[in-house]
Formats: sequence, structure tokens, C-alpha cells
Amino acid sequence: MVERLREQGIRDEAVLAAMMRVPRHLFVDQGLAYSAYDDTPLPIGYQQTISQPYVVARMIEILRAGRELGRTLEVGAGCGYQAAVLSQIATEVFAVERIRPLLDLARENLRTLRLANVRLKYADGSLGLPEAAPFDTIIVAAGARELPASLKQQLAAGGRMLVPVGSGDQHLTLVERQGNVYRESRFEAVRFVPLLTGTE
Repeated sequence: MVERLREQGIRDEAVLAAMMRVPRHLFVDQGLAYSAYDDTPLPIGYQQTISQPYVVARMIEILRAGRELGRTLEVGAGCGYQAAVLSQIATEVFAVERIRPLLDLARENLRTLRLANVRLKYADGSLGLPEAAPFDTIIVAAGARELPASLKQQLAAGGRMLVPVGSGDQHLTLVERQGNVYRESRFEAVRFVPLLTGTE
């Protein structure tokens, strides 16, 4: 999988090392374990998916780009895979999930890896996690129609946020905070489940 990521253009050695260290098969249903290392999203239940490895690696690579991730907020913990990868690079990871059974699944999956710097929270991710803000890095694993204002406000000075944005076609959109100025850059097209509000 990691060699394929190199061939696909992932250059950040820290990201590649993190992808190497986290066993993706632990985060998918046993019946799908044979596909765990394919470059494809896989269903994890509740109309949600585990993102394809390339997208996970690419998003983290964009967010790093010569800097440390520091305190990181992940919106959409899902089965816990991306939080596990982030934990290898970030100082602290706060992973938020709005679907209670998925949060329980993530907690179970992560328990075996004993990651001391990951905290899971059952909450509406579109609101972020104000009690733990500000964050150096925010990564959103669901597609938003527009950039969520509440998340922008939780970025630390010098922080970066990456969100799939678009009502039809989605593009990875990077927000960089410099003082009170927010600079936006658009990257490649992606397809994510929608960012929903509320909890269930």
C-alpha cells in the first residue's frame, strides 16, 4: 500500500511512515479484510465509509506541508482509522463523531493500538469542539456545502484546516489562518459523504 502511495505522488515521509504503522485491516469488517489495503473506500455501516488510503495520505500531506500538525481536530471519526494515522504525527488528536455506534466502533478499534494522544468525543462535528479549541490543524472527513464558520473560528493563529467543499462536485479546500485573515486554496476533486448536523 505504501509503495503504491509513493507511485501516486505522496512524498511526505512522515505521512508514509504513519500509513505504514497503522494496520488498516483492524478498522474494517472482517469480511472485507481482504480489501483493506486496496486503494478504495469501504463501507463501515450507517451509510459511512472508511476513506481510501490515498485520500487519507493526501489530506494529511496537504495539512503538513513543512509544518507540524500540533493539536488536531478530526471531524468525522468514523471507524477511527484516520485518527490512528494522525496520532502518529500530531501532538494530540481530538476526533469527533456524530453517530454513537460508530464512535463505539472507533473506540473499540483504537483500544488495541493503545494510543495515548487520541481523544474521542460524541458530538455534532459541524460545530467543532469549542471546549478544546483552538486547534493547529482541523481535518474534516465529510463534504460541506460551504466552509463551516464555527470550524474556522476554532483555528489557532497559523493554523490550517482542510475540508471537502461543494454542493455537487467537491474539492479539497485548504484554509490557512494568518492573524484574522483566512486564506483559501483549492486542491483536487474528491467524493465524501455529506457533513450533517446533529447527533444520532
